[in-house]
Amino acid sequence: MTPTVRRLLAPSLIAVVALAGACTDNTKEAASGSDDGGGKGPTTIEVTDTGSECTLSATEAPSGNIVFSVTNKGSEITEFYLLAEDGKSIIGEVENIGPGLSRDLVLRAEPGSYVTACVPGMTGDGHRGDFTVTDSGETDATSGEMKALEAAATKQYKDYVTQQVGFLVAGTQKFADAYKAGDDDQARALYAPTRAYWESIEPVAESFGDLDPRLDLREADLEAGQEWTGWHQIEKQLWPPADFTEIDTPEERAKMADQLVADTQDLATRVETVTFKADQLGNGAKELLDEVATGKVTGEEEFWSHTDLWDFQANVDGARLAYQALRPIVLIKDKDLAATLDEEFASLQTELDKYKTADGFQYYTQLTPEQVKELSDSVNALGEPLSQLTAVVVL
Repeated sequence: MTPTVRRLLAPSLIAVVALAGACTDNTKEAASGSDDGGGKGPTTIEVTDTGSECTLSATEAPSGNIVFSVTNKGSEITEFYLLAEDGKSIIGEVENIGPGLSRDLVLRAEPGSYVTACVPGMTGDGHRGDFTVTDSGETDATSGEMKALEAAATKQYKDYVTQQVGFLVAGTQKFADAYKAGDDDQARALYAPTRAYWESIEPVAESFGDLDPRLDLREADLEAGQEWTGWHQIEKQLWPPADFTEIDTPEERAKMADQLVADTQDLATRVETVTFKADQLGNGAKELLDEVATGKVTGEEEFWSHTDLWDFQANVDGARLAYQALRPIVLIKDKDLAATLDEEFASLQTELDKYKTADGFQYYTQLTPEQVKELSDSVNALGEPLSQLTAVVVL
């Protein structure tokens, strides 16, 4: 979700998310190293979130590698965003920064105007400010070998995203057709496996700040007067609570389904024009794992259907694909990190495999608190080394 629709956390789930935040420390040690091509090191911007304000050590930086070193001095879990000038499109983000902790957002920034946002409580617009990236006049100092590896990585990832979006468009049409026809059993069967294509590329989808809420907004995140559309609106219709009045007219169903299809096709059109950089792959991998920690491990993402483990697997798959694309670079720059990431991805997958069924996964409500804790621990164990990925690749 974008900052304007960031989901609220139920009090009983805060402990799980706080654990995830506590285990993802900053990457200053990695960021302090020299860059591969012998050029100038990154510009570091210190960001302090007190809960009541968001202060930056500077509101301007030269283009190139920038490290936003974010420290949470407030009392709530927070997150930090660098947004495009429109204040909606996400350039980069770090989430789950617990009180007293720090995390870094590492990226390569092009000249232009941006917006920064600290979002204490991870809901609402947060505390925003303007940020300018000036033209440093310097070219990327990355060596020819690394440039070639980065180009191969970004092409591999773009091919993956294009493939997943293609599957998403086709699956969404079948799902919408079943729902419009009143075939709820078929629609329920298609819901989780189709949404998995969305979840696998969620950071890309979320980068379109106007489109993401139309497709993936949860009821708990609705603002006053905001129209609710998308997957979770239909999810509630298919798995209604006991006191809920279902939408039962063909016209209402058709409107919901057609809007879902149209917005998904809009996503596919926009993705065609997207190009990726190595830092986006690294940050996207970590964002996907943060999605697991904030929505899937807690069980709040699929509130009505309880199909969270399908989403969990898709987020992990997307993060692993992004890492695998960058792995040849990591093997050159930090073999130990590559070995750790290989091990932790495999360990997390082993935990997930315990809950696979012939049709997909167990419903999340079937897991015991102890099993949820084991999954959370595996997410945390992967989250710490994954938070170092971008810095190792681009700095």
